[in-house]
Amino acid sequence: MSELAYERILDMLFGRELPAGAFVSQNDLVKLVGVPVAPLRDALRVLQTEGLLTIHPRSGIRFMKADFEFARNTYQFRSILERPAVRVFAETASHELLDAMIERHHRGIAELESKGFTPAIAPEIVAIDAALHFEIIGALGNVLVGSTYRRVHNYLQLIRLDRTLTTPIVLRTLREHLVLLEACKARDADAAEAALQTHFSNALQRTLGIF
Repeated sequence: MSELAYERILDMLFGRELPAGAFVSQNDLVKLVGVPVAPLRDALRVLQTEGLLTIHPRSGIRFMKADFEFARNTYQFRSILERPAVRVFAETASHELLDAMIERHHRGIAELESKGFTPAIAPEIVAIDAALHFEIIGALGNVLVGSTYRRVHNYLQLIRLDRTLTTPIVLRTLREHLVLLEACKARDADAAEAALQTHFSNALQRTLGIF
């Protein structure tokens, strides 16, 4: 039940049913999440450990709202985890996997150029991005890093709640992915790491609304 409560709270947070920065009582959350108070408390303690909320005893729960420092720290941490991983990915990923990922990106780009960024294509864009970065992390074969990266992915979703996606922004993201994937296909770990760093730098600037 605590795992169910954990997942439901995240779904509600990322689905904007619980606004980032909201302050709610434990009783309100019991009603919203639909689980008993004991497993809810367990879930809240885990989420507090992960930095997504703060429990104020006898008062309520404050959900995290991403700010500049949180975004900067998240991307810095993401870079620390993915830079060594992308080098391994560049050297070991199968050509079949790389070709499939490249083709998926090209399909996404063609759809965006034809119809623009619409609610219909949004889930596929999110899936393309997650698939690439989880494959990169997975190349390390380290369950501890993988578990940590899932937390980072939650932070990214929190950061993106305040971000407006447009066709040009999404196209730039996918094209940056392609540069990285082509470097991996060439087995050029240095170029893959450089492409990843450029992508993260650009992504942070896009998150902050710089371009």
